[in-house]
Amino acid sequence: MSSVECTLLLLEEVLVEVTSFAVAGGTGCVFTSRCPGKESPNEDAAGVVSLGGAGGMLIVADGMGGRPGGEQASGVAVKRLAGAALENADAESEPRVGILNGIEAANEVIQQMGIGAGTALTVLEIQGRRVRPYHVGDCEILIVGQRGRIKLATVAHSPVGYGVESGLIEREDALHHVDRHYISNIVGSPEMRIEVGAALTLADRDSVLLASDGLFDNMSEDEIVEIIRAGPLEEAARLLTETCRRRMNEAREGEPSKPDDLTFILFRPLPKPSADLAESS
Repeated sequence: MSSVECTLLLLEEVLVEVTSFAVAGGTGCVFTSRCPGKESPNEDAAGVVSLGGAGGMLIVADGMGGRPGGEQASGVAVKRLAGAALENADAESEPRVGILNGIEAANEVIQQMGIGAGTALTVLEIQGRRVRPYHVGDCEILIVGQRGRIKLATVAHSPVGYGVESGLIEREDALHHVDRHYISNIVGSPEMRIEVGAALTLADRDSVLLASDGLFDNMSEDEIVEIIRAGPLEEAARLLTETCRRRMNEAREGEPSKPDDLTFILFRPLPKPSADLAESS
């Protein structure tokens, strides 16, 4: 297991193992790799950005397959977002200003490429225990407690995602839905919209997951929650990776199987010192 200090940007990377990191008073791990058997570049990208002290940002981008320049679009999104957030941190402005500026800048640059490229994008702003989600497209964020209670689950910007949210499509049925690959909102479109979620305060042992659809198309939400809710993050990350890879390579009756690029970030805040430790220090 390798360990790196932030800031960490993974663009067109093919990792062979989970990489651990520390950022914003917490620890986590990241994994990204291209679709099994694929020779073209990994169209996913990821970023872990330290904004100083208790501030940080986690990013996952999924360049659109079936269009040219997917890896360029996801790379532009991560780099522009990281650059704008770091510049904004130096100016001591609210983090959301840098994040929104970065997404809008990426949207303009991708459109100016003129090749029809686009990317889904999800971002988590971290300020100590306070976090806020931002997303465009069908990359998703899950925040769960140690007992498995889901505290946040973003809604994919897609017909199937909206169908699940409205109750018209059962969550398990959505994994096998014929229209699951369609998305209705991307970075790289004149109609792009940014969904900004409400701020949430993380408790001890809460687990945060950001991932591309390479994860969410191959595992049910219940399976994911059971793996990430407790235990070492590195073990959870390895199990997510192994399960997705097996299902991508070997379709089985009753299990989802969609070969794709796979990228995710797992994060937990460090536990607060106990009252006894605080008094003795």
